[in-house]
Amino acid sequence: MNNTKKWLSAMRLRTLPLSISGIILGSCLAKLNGSFDITIFVFAILTTLSFQILSNLANDYGDGVKGTDNDDRIGPTRALQSGAITQKQMYNAIRFNVIVSIILTIILIYVSFGADSVLLGILFLIIAGFSIYAAIKYTVGDNAYGYKGKGDFFVFVFFGLISVIGSYMLYAKHVDVITLLPAISIGLLSTAVLNLNNMRDIVSDKTSNKITLAVKLGAVKAKQYHYVLIITAIILTVVFGLIYYKTPFNLIYFIAYLPLFLHLKKVNAVTNLKDFDPELKKLALTTVLLSILIGIGQLL
Repeated sequence: MNNTKKWLSAMRLRTLPLSISGIILGSCLAKLNGSFDITIFVFAILTTLSFQILSNLANDYGDGVKGTDNDDRIGPTRALQSGAITQKQMYNAIRFNVIVSIILTIILIYVSFGADSVLLGILFLIIAGFSIYAAIKYTVGDNAYGYKGKGDFFVFVFFGLISVIGSYMLYAKHVDVITLLPAISIGLLSTAVLNLNNMRDIVSDKTSNKITLAVKLGAVKAKQYHYVLIITAIILTVVFGLIYYKTPFNLIYFIAYLPLFLHLKKVNAVTNLKDFDPELKKLALTTVLLSILIGIGQLL
């Protein structure tokens, strides 16, 4: 594997679309209210991608150092696990990505708030700092929260609430109730993606003492939890559609319910943990599709 390919693999490019789904949705809602700005959008996307790449590299490092990524793991082989990237190289990459994330955050805050909204700028700087900390501490260190069943909460907050509501605030400079239900829904679906990943790895994680929520719940209850996450997200988006209904085009995102229901059917039928893996990409892409269609539907 050449140098470029091994780093692209470590960055886990397939996870990146999900990370920007909330940004796209929040931006569409801002466009609906006449406050969209293309420069803010570009830097919001770049900043979010930098956070996600940082999280992926730190996750690879943390799980690799702890030995959680081993031959018993079902998912794709990680960079540290395979030896393609050394611990020192990964550590330096994480440090470099932290710097990139900070620079992008400062630029984003400047183009969004300038000198007119200092308090909001400070608030978003704090949120960015917390985002960087959370990206690293998911698996790195003795008190990594991903090893204590807290990953679901953080994914819900960052991929849902902060992503959708926060991105809207970058444009509008205030919170709008229209963002609440979509933010919760995308947060729930993003959490379902993580839960699916954890259900796939439930045996190896338990052996490695990585106590995810799926490990805590057990295989049967983790599936039930998965159904609750997705069905609740569907219900909330239906409620959103009814509240803000203007034309039938607003409900174009109902199309995304079909792959979600098919996904639930497949998850229900899974008996081999390996069969969860193909569903990961499908659920992530369906979440992205739902985000885009909700946003577009409001603009039609």
